[in-house]
Amino acid sequence: MESIKIHCIRLNKGDDIKNFITNYLAEKSIQAGVVLSSVGCVINGRIRLADGKSIRELEERLEIISINGTLSPDGNHLHISYSDVKGNVFGGHLVEGNIINTTCELVIGEFSQYFFKRNFDKKTGYKEIEITKGE
Repeated sequence: MESIKIHCIRLNKGDDIKNFITNYLAEKSIQAGVVLSSVGCVINGRIRLADGKSIRELEERLEIISINGTLSPDGNHLHISYSDVKGNVFGGHLVEGNIINTTCELVIGEFSQYFFKRNFDKKTGYKEIEITKGE
């Protein structure tokens, strides 16, 4: 039987989303996880765009529409979507510098029978996930 442990977390004003998640995973020794739900707002946003290189700096208040991705001890693959004050929605790869304005409600699912590891893939040029299942 598959087992999923749920972590319900609240980030506070001034927290950096990516750094918070990385530190939380280390503290709880999470070997394989996913972001199940996320809502909140940031005062500063930073995303890597689809070209894999460009960083978009956003110095404005933004609503978090979603954060999703896979979590592992040696790296996370996370995307974030925002809406601005006009309701325009956009997003990209989550990088450091997404600073919480008031709050972020985050729910993480931990898979106790799996291990996620990231290894460099010559074909993509990125560290890609390797999934193994324990007993």
